[in-house]
Amino acid sequence: MIVLVAALTAGTFIFANIFFDDGENKSGRPYRVEILRLCKSIEQSGEIPDISSCEYVTSVTEYDGTEDFYLSDKDCIIRSVSQKLYRFEYRPTLPQSSGRTVMNIAIGVIGAAALLVVVYIRLRVIKPFNRLSKVPYELSKGNLSTPVEESRNRYFGKFVWGVNMLRDNIIDRREHELELMKEKQTLILSISHDIRTPLSAIKLYASGLSKGIYNDSEKIKNAAAHIDSNADDIDSFVTQLTRSASEDLLKLDVQNSEFYANEIIDVIKANYTERFTESMTEFTVGSYGNCILKGEPERGVEVLQNLVENAIKYGDGRYIRISFSREEDCMLISVANSGCSLPENEMIHIFDSFWRGSNSSGKPGSGLGLYICRQLMLKMGGEVFAEQKDGEMRITAVFPKA
Repeated sequence: MIVLVAALTAGTFIFANIFFDDGENKSGRPYRVEILRLCKSIEQSGEIPDISSCEYVTSVTEYDGTEDFYLSDKDCIIRSVSQKLYRFEYRPTLPQSSGRTVMNIAIGVIGAAALLVVVYIRLRVIKPFNRLSKVPYELSKGNLSTPVEESRNRYFGKFVWGVNMLRDNIIDRREHELELMKEKQTLILSISHDIRTPLSAIKLYASGLSKGIYNDSEKIKNAAAHIDSNADDIDSFVTQLTRSASEDLLKLDVQNSEFYANEIIDVIKANYTERFTESMTEFTVGSYGNCILKGEPERGVEVLQNLVENAIKYGDGRYIRISFSREEDCMLISVANSGCSLPENEMIHIFDSFWRGSNSSGKPGSGLGLYICRQLMLKMGGEVFAEQKDGEMRITAVFPKA
């Protein structure tokens, strides 16, 4: 870019000066026009006119009968006017004008400014960005030790801030996962140890019953009661394991505040309008009042994005519509899609973690999208619910108003 700007500046300088010279030197021989005009003036008045206003003609001399009339070391033309000879001395070009100087200075200033801008972009934008471009690759390899340093010009301030937030988030998630793994291993070892006692007791009582040790009906009844009690203990341990396995494995932190509804709606429109235009899907966003809502705007965007992605994945692509309504102190934002094929008896499970419906065959996913939506909405003081009617799925997020 630096070489290109320098070459363009030099080329412009050369071309402009050549064009300037061509315009001054070869544009119709303007001195002939002045001489013709002076000849007509002499013919009318019979006298040599004042030539102070002439740009090219420097003198007019009437023939005096001497040979010197024809001898001149200057450019001249001899004309016959009213049967008299006149010698018109002229200069073929104008003296160096200030226009050329101004032009050259202007080209030089513009070229130097462009060159400085390109050098500045190289030093302050391109080189820092080349350093930053390696950061995502390092993060993908798990290199989380060094934060990204911000440059003074802050051109990439938001990008660097986002990368550092991503890095911190990955570190937090890793620590959370390790802590969770440790807790679960401890719990499994503890329950595994505790479950041995009732299991041994059950085996003991069962062995006694099988061998006929308990020949008294009262003893048999007592052994059965102990077996039932120990089975309840085992069931309690299994319940703990089940509850532990179904705990929220996702760290969904929400920083509740207040925000305008258009802060999340505008993001959704910007992210999906062009995408749906290319896929020929009818995408409409209804009208709404720009009220103030409670929650975290970034999490609100995440919820609506999950709902739209769910509509894309399980709809037939004919239309996706976002509509709005109000109930008491809440704003309801609904995402509807055509082509719903989920059986009615499965509707109660769609917000469960790791659950996928019978219409998910052959479609990628983990069964966490709508589960995350519900958890986020609950943490923001709202709710989310789903309904289907006439082949249309409608999922509604309820945002509390401030």
